[in-house]
Amino acid sequence: MKLYNYFRSSASFRVRIALELKGLGYDYVPVHLVKGEHKQPAYGAVSPTLLVPALVTDEGEKLGQSMAIIEYLDETHPEPPLLPSDAAGRAHVRALAQLIACEIHPLNNLRVLKYLVRELKVQEEDKNTWYRHWVRDGLEAYERELAQLPPSTYSYGETPTLADCCLVPQIFNGQRFNVDFSGLPRTMAAFDACMKLPAFQKAQPSSCPDNEA
Repeated sequence: MKLYNYFRSSASFRVRIALELKGLGYDYVPVHLVKGEHKQPAYGAVSPTLLVPALVTDEGEKLGQSMAIIEYLDETHPEPPLLPSDAAGRAHVRALAQLIACEIHPLNNLRVLKYLVRELKVQEEDKNTWYRHWVRDGLEAYERELAQLPPSTYSYGETPTLADCCLVPQIFNGQRFNVDFSGLPRTMAAFDACMKLPAFQKAQPSSCPDNEA
């Protein structure tokens, strides 16, 4: 498999975590978003949306969208599972994952932040305030969801799930913008538990070959 991704992309990070949790080998293909490499024709042939990540399977299938890619990996390589075995559990995990992927991330990804600055002439600090507000708002909702669920080591249950694949990258990005994580005990406990695992350590941006930090 080939994973076309950018080291700081939280969506790419999600897929790297899933691959590492499942112990799947893959070729890391960097696509530099800041340099605009995702807009080049060569990448367009891989990803019609010009977004990262994109996974090319051993059979040559070209897959986009991190959530779809992770569920594909879970269906084709079911161990360890990233979704619970029961329908209610799967719904809870998907709801947590989508809180991040559908509610938080679309408001603060790179192209949105660039549009705020370049097109709307938003000042840098105002842009950062925007980012911090929406990330904090979303994580407070995540915490409220966790509070309604049974106690657990990770976001849901005693093994990492799709929800944790989404949570960890969002916390990493939030750290770069000095988001306030106080008052989120279960959310941050799940993050800390994940970061004790080798799979999450190997997938993090500082471990990527195109890391510029």
